[in-house]
Parts: sequence; structure tokens; C-alpha cells
Amino acid sequence: MSTWTVPGYTESLELGAGASGRVVLAIHEVTGVPVAVKYLSESLHTRPGFVHDFRAEARLLGGLDSPYVAGLYEYVESPDGAAIVMELVDGLSLRAVLAGQGPLDPEAALVILKGSLLGLADAHRAGVVHRDYKPENVLVTPDGASKLVDFGIAVDTRTRAGVAGTPSYMAPEQWRGEPASPATDVYAATATFFECLTGRKPYAGDNIAELALRHVDAPVPVEDVPEAVRSLVRRGLAKEAAGRPGDAEAFVAELEAVAGTAYGPGWEERGRGRLAALVALFPLLLPSARTPGRSATDTARTVLRQPPGRGRAQAWKPTGPGMLAAAAAVLLAVLLAHAAPPDSGGAQERAAEAFATTSARPEVTSGPTAPSPSASPTAGTPGASASGPASASPGGPSATATGPGPDPGTGPGTDPGADPGTEPGTGTPAGAPTPTGTPSATPTDTSPAAPAVKDVTVSEFRQTGPTTATTTVTVVTDGTGPVSIDLRWSVGDTAGGPGTPDGAGQVFRRSGATEYTVTAEHVFQNLGCYWTVTATTAPASADGGASQQLLTRRCDLR
Repeated sequence: MSTWTVPGYTESLELGAGASGRVVLAIHEVTGVPVAVKYLSESLHTRPGFVHDFRAEARLLGGLDSPYVAGLYEYVESPDGAAIVMELVDGLSLRAVLAGQGPLDPEAALVILKGSLLGLADAHRAGVVHRDYKPENVLVTPDGASKLVDFGIAVDTRTRAGVAGTPSYMAPEQWRGEPASPATDVYAATATFFECLTGRKPYAGDNIAELALRHVDAPVPVEDVPEAVRSLVRRGLAKEAAGRPGDAEAFVAELEAVAGTAYGPGWEERGRGRLAALVALFPLLLPSARTPGRSATDTARTVLRQPPGRGRAQAWKPTGPGMLAAAAAVLLAVLLAHAAPPDSGGAQERAAEAFATTSARPEVTSGPTAPSPSASPTAGTPGASASGPASASPGGPSATATGPGPDPGTGPGTDPGADPGTEPGTGTPAGAPTPTGTPSATPTDTSPAAPAVKDVTVSEFRQTGPTTATTTVTVVTDGTGPVSIDLRWSVGDTAGGPGTPDGAGQVFRRSGATEYTVTAEHVFQNLGCYWTVTATTAPASADGGASQQLLTRRCDLR
């Protein structure tokens, strides 16, 4: 286990650990805000591919701004380690709820599906495919709401990534090694919905090959779900992506129409009430009930065993495409199992885990500890709906919601060249002495000398509203001493021109790493066809900084 810790935080409790790293509860020293810190394991930190995937997870989280998605405070990387800092919130994983109570009534299941689908919809609009929707990654809050967490193997829709996911929820195209799409997430969400309604997964198998065959070829078992929602299950589990709703937003529209017709206008309120009552049955499993003397070690694991009673599926015979998918599944499981670090599990379980996602994730959701939903950890108050730890689910170990990064068994994941990001925030106004009210790393009296800034890059600058824009800036240094990142904004009507300064600048102060990525939002106060952001640092970089300009929508007539 790595001994490196994120500067500016005091750790108080380890919440989970596994082959890919650990998750700890920590306190931000400046504000006293509790957070969850997800560390990449020391062994994986020496392997560039896993570090790139960990960065990519942070970048994807930083680009999402949704009340239905667990968010991120900051990503910190140094020669000694890498960590993602997230908000600590209250809640239970859906896996914990199902383990404690069994199947849910349709209204409660629909509420869970809708809330997490809204999170998927925001991700899909941002061009992100989750690829690992499952009960472990859906959180239920004390008020009965649901949220989506863990983007450990998420990818940009423009990226062609390898096979990854959790076998029981993988769409046929994932088994065939085809690119994932929003419809892939719709399939996994429907498989989870099926499990909420029936208490079991839609397909079972004695091994990876058999499970692959069933997902690719076996009929959708709609007879096992209530008749009122069979159309949702049939559509969501369609074998071809073209037969499913195109994305989560379209699926939500179908869900609301079906639920309203079948259960009347009060279905959502009743469903949330039932979920809140279920969460109230397990108060000691909430993060708010945890004490330093209690901890859990959870591992995301898929162990394929034959359940009692094979039911209708026993007479099913695979087709040619299904046999090919099964052969590919076996080959990939073997290759990925050999690529994973050694552990104490048996070879059969490691082969099954080859498709599983990050391990040792605490079960989390947003809760009453979350401050303002509009600000970020890099400056201002903490952002909305992020992930935090909880305890193991009743009935045995289960995957938790914010794991320590990519599991060696997941296979190829996100773009290796992706840069990390942070939750968009307001930053510290230029001239202010220090950031306040935010869990961000701060230098101490023992901080090393200021480093030389090697590179400043504005990797993204885009308009997000009529008067708002967001930018992502990456700074690379040759040491871990303190550095300040100064963002300035301007508007104008001439391309390439300097423009007129707009509003106060923002300053982000960092230390303890050699690479920092900050994402900031700005509300423009003046009119102009062109918006410009300029990033400089102290100490100054050799090239003087970086800037980027964009043509606003009000002036772009294309």
C-alpha cells in the first residue's frame, strides 16, 4: 500500500482496499470538509497505462456537471502517487439495498432507474459512455433519490476502446468487442432494472462463455417481470443497439410514459417514499455513522456460479454469432487474467474478474453534508453530487461506489492520452490570499521551493450557455513546490484581438505534485463575439502562458 498522501488533507479512516488501490476518508485541513480520496495503488502507479486510465477517469468526472452523477473535487498526481479527491456523502449502494431487502416493487424500481438514467443522460450529452452501470454503481440516498457513480472505465464516445465491463450487465456488442455507445449503457441499466424487479440477473451461466452466449442469443425473459413494464425491459434488453432507445434521455421519456399509464401520476412520489424507508432500515451502513474504529474491505467481483433452478433458459441453443462471442469472451478472459497483478484468488475467479470494474469502492451518494452545488473543490464551496464512502452491504462483500481506480482485470479502458480534469469551479478571485471553503490542496510551511513551470496548456475552452463558458488548463512543473495558476477572461469583436478584460480573474494554488489540471467556469458580463481565456502561472512559465479564443454562438451563423 502506498504511503503517499495528498497534501492539504488529513486521513482519518480507510474505507476500502483492493489490488487497484484504496479509498480513505480524509479531512480538508483548511475548511474541515470531509472528503473521500481514491488512491491508485503503488504497484499500478509504476505502470503508465493504468496511470493514464486513472487520469482519464478524473478528466471525465471533471467534465460532467450533473446533480445525478457523483462528481469530483480535484485530481493530484506526483512522482510518488496519484489520487482523485471526491465529496463524501451519505447513502447506500443499490446492491446493499437489494441484499438486505430482495426484489423491489415496480414503483421503487422505476424511481431508481429514472434517477440513475438522468445521470447517464447528462453523461451521454457530454459524449461519455459509462460502460459499467450495475447495482454497485447506483446509490440510493436517505430521501429515496438515486445517483450514478464510478466512471472508472468510462470512455468518450469518439474513442474505440477494448472490451470492459461487468459480465452480468454487458450488452451483446460489448461481448463482441464492438465500440460502446449510449445504447450500451441503456442495456446495462435495463439489466439492473430487471434485477430490481426479480431479485436475479436476466441471464446466468456456469462460465464466461455460457454467459456471453446468453447475452448475445438468448430470448429476453420478459415473462419474469410485471406485465406493465415488460415493454421497457424488452426494449432495453434488445440484442441489437438499434432496437433500444438511442440514449438515456430517450429511455427516460419512455419510462415516464409507461409509469404514468400503469401506476398513475403519484408513482414517483410513492416509489421514493418506499426507497427512503428501505434506506432507513440500515442507518449504521451510512457514511455518517462510520467511526475510525470501523472499516470495510470490498472487492468488485463477478463469480459465476450456477444458481438453483435453471428455468426457461435451459432449452435455449446458441447461434453462430453467439458461439463467436463466447469464444472471444474466453480468449479475452484468459489474456486479461494473465495481465492482472497476482492476488490471492483462484484462477477461475480471476478469469471472471477480467471484465469487472474497479475494486474496493465505498458505497456512496450525495447527502446533507454537501455544500453549494454550484462550486468546486478547487475553489469555492464543494460541488454537487459527488461520491463518498459507505460500509459493506449486508449479506456479504459488494463493490463500492468510488474505487481506487482501474482494476487490472477490466481490460483496455479510456484514452491513454487523456488529461485529468476537476469539477468546474469559480476559483479564487485574483488578489485573494488563499482559497476558502473548498477542499483543495494547500502549501504548508514545510513545502519545497517553488518549481520551474515547464508547460501551460489550455486543452479545452467551450461555451456552455448564453453567457457562460468552461475551460480546462493543465500545468506541468519540474518539482512539487507551490505554484499558482491565474486565469483571465476577455471579450471582443475581432478574431485574434486581445479584447476587453471581463470580470475578475481566478487563481488556483497547488502544491505536492508535478502536474495539475483545473477546470473553471466563467460568467461573462460583457457582450462580444469572441471570448478569450488566458492562463499564466507564478512562477512564470518559459513561454509566458497559454490562451484560447472561441466564437460565441450568438455570432456564429453556421
